[in-house]
Amino acid sequence: MRAPRDPHRPPGRPRSRRPRARTAAALLSALAAVAALGGTAPAASRPRPAEPAARAASAPAPSPGAPHRGTVTGARTSDRSAARERAARIFVEGRRAATTAGSLSNHARTTGGGTATPETGLTHNWWGVFPQPGTHDGIMATHSVDASYRVSDGENFTYSPTTKAQNSCMEVVTAYWSGGNEIWAWDWCSDPGGPARTVPVDASFLATYTNGATGRPAYSVQMVQDHAPSNRWSAYLYNHRTAGWDLLFRNAGRDRSGLSHGWDMFEIYASVNPATGTGYYCGEARNTVFDSSSVALRSRGAWRPARPADAPWTEAGPRGRDFLCPPLKFLQAGANDHWTVRQ
Repeated sequence: MRAPRDPHRPPGRPRSRRPRARTAAALLSALAAVAALGGTAPAASRPRPAEPAARAASAPAPSPGAPHRGTVTGARTSDRSAARERAARIFVEGRRAATTAGSLSNHARTTGGGTATPETGLTHNWWGVFPQPGTHDGIMATHSVDASYRVSDGENFTYSPTTKAQNSCMEVVTAYWSGGNEIWAWDWCSDPGGPARTVPVDASFLATYTNGATGRPAYSVQMVQDHAPSNRWSAYLYNHRTAGWDLLFRNAGRDRSGLSHGWDMFEIYASVNPATGTGYYCGEARNTVFDSSSVALRSRGAWRPARPADAPWTEAGPRGRDFLCPPLKFLQAGANDHWTVRQ
């Protein structure tokens, strides 16, 4: 999930000593560039000013054209445990509730924000960018991952970051739940769908598929349509050891998500911890930074950063309390190609 949405005001008039004047001029120039970056989104889509925050560093994005030759180490077919089946039902239930309105970004919000899942009464909410229909046939992003985040309650799930292309056969999910921290390739072209491949976020995964260029581990995901007539899609993770893309999951068919757009977003299914009055995850992820950077779309064979015109923000000014976590901050760290959610 950091360029401030309301950049710091420049310092006062510089003193007459020439070295300080040059320093001030350089600082003003840098601040103007930051303001220009934050100003590329339409005014209506800008969030309310956030508390001052340091600019988020973007991990260098791997080349989309790097060799595609391996398979993801540690990936396995999802087991059919009762806990995982329950997680899958809640996942689908939340998407179905949103799909009723035709879009994850246009739905009736509950008092607590998002939608309520009938089975558990969980608050389901999300924030990020939604790549629009007809704008892409591939998506890439670099997603932060925190192996130390532990989910205690069996009914609570944090899926962040999670990404899907328009009409793609899979969604690649950073899944934090009581069964462990995993990367999922969720199958949207089979009936029933579910996590078709899972990869544990363990020491081997971290050493192979992440780097610490942003100060925290992050992995890169790529989804591409490689055969349009059959709507065949392939999902890859970037292997930093081999400098190539490893296949995670491939499938063809009709996208059954019921949503015409794609997404790259922060998403929760949460309930209130009676001991704190906030969502369980609010305390458990207090030190976790959810970050998605280098979000890029492929169109006519060319990759380019997600832009306001083709990947608008889900909403302008989300409130932490609507996510059962009042201190949560939502930062537009780039012009629709980089977002951060943190406390």
